[in-house]
Amino acid sequence: MSRGMTGRGRRGFSLLEVLLSLALVALILVALNTFVFSMAELWGRNADVRLFDRHVNAVTRFLSNELRDATFPPAAAPNSTPVAPASITPENGIAGNLVTFELPAGSRLLNWPDRPLPEVVCSLQARDGEGLFLLWHSRLETRFSDDPPRETLVTPLVTQLSYDYYDDNFKRWSTETTLRIDSGGQPEAPQRLRLKFAYKKLVRETLITVPATLPALPNF
Repeated sequence: MSRGMTGRGRRGFSLLEVLLSLALVALILVALNTFVFSMAELWGRNADVRLFDRHVNAVTRFLSNELRDATFPPAAAPNSTPVAPASITPENGIAGNLVTFELPAGSRLLNWPDRPLPEVVCSLQARDGEGLFLLWHSRLETRFSDDPPRETLVTPLVTQLSYDYYDDNFKRWSTETTLRIDSGGQPEAPQRLRLKFAYKKLVRETLITVPATLPALPNF
């Protein structure tokens, strides 16, 4: 009795069982390979979208931080307008009104030929087919008023820089492709900047709120 049970316990797999096991393993491997390759194809197909969105978010966040820094003391005095239009003449010699602000400590994006200087005046300019540029120079440079500002390409993917204005009377926003001119002939500071990014068939728009300075503290 015990010898019979021991014999059955030591019996190996039959050829049919081995073949069935190999077939199941093969099916599992084929399914895994199909899944892995399909995921890799899907991941590669969406790589452009992910990288484009990351670039858009990084540029928007960078500009938002720079404008915010321009509104903090000592860059801005209370009740002032630190982010405002100014007439700027770039290297091509064509002057225009650009959104301009000042960074007391400069910016990590600026590539100085010599040691970095503080009190850096920056302007934003979008150019057709070229992208968004940061025009900048320091007030401490000896030829600040004579030489054109240096130019740094922020991104080649910005195809348009627009300006949003809020109308208190009608309680609505309007978007202008150029800075609005007031009744006195002066350019008005917008409340928001609107950036349009484009890459192949991908298009995104982002909004950057132009921060206001804090009001002055009352005298006691």
